[in-house]
Amino acid sequence: MVRIGASELEIFPLGLGGNTFGNTTDERASMEVLDAFMAAGGNFIDTADSYSYWKPGNQGGESETILGTWMRQRGNRGDVILATKVGGHPELKGLAPDTIARAADESLRRLGTDRIDLYYAHHDDPDVPVAEIATAFDELVRAGKVRYVAISNLAPERIDEWMRLSRENGLAVPVALQPQYSLVSRQKYETTFAPLAERHGLAVFPYFALASGFLTGKYRTQADLEGAARGGAVEPYLNADGLRVVDALQSIADARGAAIATVALAWVFAKPTITAPLASATRLPQLAELMAAPGLSLTADEVAALDRASQPFA
Repeated sequence: MVRIGASELEIFPLGLGGNTFGNTTDERASMEVLDAFMAAGGNFIDTADSYSYWKPGNQGGESETILGTWMRQRGNRGDVILATKVGGHPELKGLAPDTIARAADESLRRLGTDRIDLYYAHHDDPDVPVAEIATAFDELVRAGKVRYVAISNLAPERIDEWMRLSRENGLAVPVALQPQYSLVSRQKYETTFAPLAERHGLAVFPYFALASGFLTGKYRTQADLEGAARGGAVEPYLNADGLRVVDALQSIADARGAAIATVALAWVFAKPTITAPLASATRLPQLAELMAAPGLSLTADEVAALDRASQPFA
């Protein structure tokens, strides 16, 4: 188990992404994945109020609703460390204080709980001063609706300001950061956000750690993208540089008797600023590959080989 920054929250060192719930997996399939995740020792589930409004027929909040139903039916709320986000729901966009307050109440209602363990500012809202955002999140903590505050896609200078204002004014200090980071998306995190996280003592939970499935090795040609739910997200990586990374993963996976996805996540674990990557699964065999990652410790030579293969993305 690992601790989330300066909080009292302890989690299994891999978080289950809820972006598939009510999207590429229906309620029944989502609950099967959730049950298997918990049975394998997982306890940290990450979602957002916006998941998954982009699917035709959805409105946003579907993932939270499924999670709420699952926790109620299983009676396991006390066993789950639950993270969700504000700022991206089509009816509650942005980080105005009133929006944050209303969105939190809506998330609590869908989740069927009285508290959110980790509440993220999902997307930046440059029209709102950081002081107003920090105060709005602090009010949720003081009201007992949120245990700890976290940050996702905000500009680094705005994160620095939030941390400073919180400490200077006795507001709830963010404890975690959720950036994009993977073997094929390195540059921004390694040059900007890793030093920021280290400077402020933030836990780091990378999203898209498998690059929307590209780093599972199942996409190697244009034909592999046909009918794929995330084909558009994968296509930018489907080139000589991206395939060189997949080949390097394949070599290590073959030598270790592991899945490519397991090795890709193990590389993320090997980075000193990372607390736990986030990954999603639509089927139980996929979940097994994810859950094996914390137990696979790559050698220094293996990490260096993957670093070299992914250098064009650094």
